[in-house]
Amino acid sequence: IMENASGVTVLTLSGLSFTLEQRISLFLVTLLWYLMILWGNVALIVTVIMDKNLHEPMYIFVCNLCVNALYGTIGFYPKFLLDLVSSHVISYAGCMLQGYVIHSSVCNDFSILALMSYDRYLAICRPLVYNSVMTKQRISIFVFFSWLIPLYCMFMNTATLLGSRLCGSHINRLYCVNWMIVRLACSPPIANTAVAYFNILFFFGHCVFIFWSYLSVIKICISSKEKQVKFMQTCLPHLVSLLTFMTAILLDVLYIRFGSADVSQNLNNFMSIEFLLVPPMVNPLVYGFRLTKLRNRILNLNRILHVSLFFQV
Repeated sequence: IMENASGVTVLTLSGLSFTLEQRISLFLVTLLWYLMILWGNVALIVTVIMDKNLHEPMYIFVCNLCVNALYGTIGFYPKFLLDLVSSHVISYAGCMLQGYVIHSSVCNDFSILALMSYDRYLAICRPLVYNSVMTKQRISIFVFFSWLIPLYCMFMNTATLLGSRLCGSHINRLYCVNWMIVRLACSPPIANTAVAYFNILFFFGHCVFIFWSYLSVIKICISSKEKQVKFMQTCLPHLVSLLTFMTAILLDVLYIRFGSADVSQNLNNFMSIEFLLVPPMVNPLVYGFRLTKLRNRILNLNRILHVSLFFQV
């Protein structure tokens, strides 16, 4: 086990076998990408918060999806940028925290996407009960539990690893994940295995619910042109977001299953971080440009900012 000068246990990460010039170039590209993620998600969040006309279930859920993108990416990008200009190591406590933030962010995405699918199911399949179900109070409760349950589930997963004695210090990944800590543990905790399988089944249930909701919506829309238009306007962005996220998670699972020395390091790296690269960038673009009401508000906000800057000059 490695320890620093202060006696703190440190773990080494992998995947950054680049020259100094390559590290500098990657640092600049990553920083630019991260700033674009921040700008896109913050712009959408601020637009929804400031405009009371957007305080509707669909936009509130989209806003929470963007907040979660900021939460998840802050668990990766600052540390990754630091690793590009320094040593690629992390403390044991830091590793546990990073794994928790990234894991819980993924689970939050599942919960919020499930809420969004339920919202579209009610709006299109059961429009007469939509307003009675999607009240402000219930929306607040839905959003609260869509954050609380994933955070609690991943807290339990992480808590069962605390205090585990490690028999290794090398993590074959760009960032920390809990299952890597389990593999390093001298004797993997049984409680962690039980909690991990429960979480997998629980959020797999989210996936089943999401696909069932959209299949129901598609069946209804096939027989009605009016609902087809509504589907294209409001459900299509959700499906793009869902497919982007599911593809990213699938690539990460494939990396865990098949990532090896036979695959190039660059491909391994991309497969492991694709869900931190694409969905946080794609979501604000898809919702910002596809949802007409939201797009118009963002454009109006930009015009106001440009006018105010013009008069200041």
